[in-house]
Amino acid sequence: MRALFDLPAAYRPSAEDRAAPVPPIEAVLCDFSNTLFRMIPTDEWLRRIADDTGRALDDPAAVLAALDAAAAEPEVIAAQEGRDLDADAHRRAMRAWFSRVAYLRGIEDAAQARVAAEDSWVPYPDTGPFLRTLADRGVPVGVVSDIGWDIRGHARAAGLEELVGTWVLSCEEGREKPAPELFRTACTRLGVDPRRTLMVGDNPRRDGGAAAAGLRVFVLAGEQRERERGLDDVLALLSPPRA
Repeated sequence: MRALFDLPAAYRPSAEDRAAPVPPIEAVLCDFSNTLFRMIPTDEWLRRIADDTGRALDDPAAVLAALDAAAAEPEVIAAQEGRDLDADAHRRAMRAWFSRVAYLRGIEDAAQARVAAEDSWVPYPDTGPFLRTLADRGVPVGVVSDIGWDIRGHARAAGLEELVGTWVLSCEEGREKPAPELFRTACTRLGVDPRRTLMVGDNPRRDGGAAAAGLRVFVLAGEQRERERGLDDVLALLSPPRA
């Protein structure tokens, strides 16, 4: 069957698939940043940079304002394009931003290192329980993330790395979401059917690319959260636990 207004997709279900009931969800892929983990608050990040470099931090509020202003500059915005394709691209993007902030000028590399530091990212309170529940149910889990460095260390530090079956990172794959190939790669590595897999994230455009790969998508509210992300709601969408 072909409809006039079909959207482009990276897969074509068979006629049998189209006629059958929607299959149950038996595997889960998750975004990392602002879905499973969050970066420490920016003022804490600045304090750690000050400790690392010995540079006095007299007015954190002014530095925060300067960071926001620099982030809106056209040159800085342009520099962020493709920043998660590899570690060098991420480093260049951060330097382009931080070099426009007086406090960070001359210590851009130290600031960038603090972005990626193992202890600069922490799981949300519901991340651990969510991943452990999936493991207990025998649900395969993967992480698909646009990121400029290896984030497995953050999960390892939180004692959660072993709960993730595969990590598909833009900096290792050389492409960013919403490229459907990233989601298909995660499914292949987990040995799961994309049509029986749910992608969970907070960015409709990027994480929504999973729909073109045959997955279903659950989009969390885009608000910045420090507490739970509402991951318990995802559990209600899965197949009942196996007996």
